Amino acid sequence: MSQTRKPDWLKMRPPSGRRFAEIKRTLRDRDLHTVCEEANCPNLGECWSGRDGPGTATFMLMGDRCSRGCNFCDVKTGGMEPLDGDEPANVAEAVAEIGLDYVVLTSVDRDDLPDQGSAHFARTIREIKERDPSILVEVLIPDFRGDPECVDRIVDARPDVIAHNVETVERLQWPVRDRRANYEQSLSVLERVDETASIYTKTSLMLGVGEYDHEVYQTMGDLREVGVDVLTFGQYLQPSRRHLEVSEFVHPDKFDTWRDVGEEEFGFLYCASGPLVRSSYKAGELFVDALLREGRSVEEARAVARAETGD
Repeated sequence: MSQTRKPDWLKMRPPSGRRFAEIKRTLRDRDLHTVCEEANCPNLGECWSGRDGPGTATFMLMGDRCSRGCNFCDVKTGGMEPLDGDEPANVAEAVAEIGLDYVVLTSVDRDDLPDQGSAHFARTIREIKERDPSILVEVLIPDFRGDPECVDRIVDARPDVIAHNVETVERLQWPVRDRRANYEQSLSVLERVDETASIYTKTSLMLGVGEYDHEVYQTMGDLREVGVDVLTFGQYLQPSRRHLEVSEFVHPDKFDTWRDVGEEEFGFLYCASGPLVRSSYKAGELFVDALLREGRSVEEARAVARAETGD
């Protein structure tokens, strides 16, 4: 299937506004990267411009080149460079200058490093928290090849939310993801977090890559089995002709259905679902932010969800 005309519901506003310019300048001054830019996120203009709030950005740690080559992702692959030892402090300073109260950190995969970059990731979390403990930190971590010690380093740094994306249903892990990633490995990362810490967990699924409804349903069950609290659904968009082709542009009504199924049937604490939703889309406004600001523990929130679904 070749690239086809996008439906009207996928139209996006171009980046603009004073807030957008301020965030971009701050990032460039400190030589920092964001997944918003590197992955060609469709919501960059809306999030950075702060049309519905102070503006958000998802910082991408450990460079702008990934050791893997997923067929859906627009981040550059190969040519790995040494870590920047100043990056954790620079990120924390940028967060303070931009004035964020909810920060999202993600990273490229660094299979070339002995600890896969987990210590660098953890140090960045601590730098932000040490400057201002009130800032909520969400991390979207790699699978670290399923190494529990790497996952534990992230847990020990005490972020407020730990996310790891399974990306798609089990059958489509390849060709969607790099062959070094796989479904069971990703589930093991999420399960490790659930077993070792009282921290909200989150994952994301792309729709429109050839999945069947019963596979999405099965995936939701698997995610709840390993304790995932928050699930997001978004439409896969082909970054270029050399990337994986779009199988289907899923109608917004179907995204609404998956949201209802996720919350009402499976008992996810929150399910964000829509064509332009991404795993870190408007992170500071999501339901988990409200829970954390209320001081509600993970256990309390899960108990309420179980009561509402009758589990």
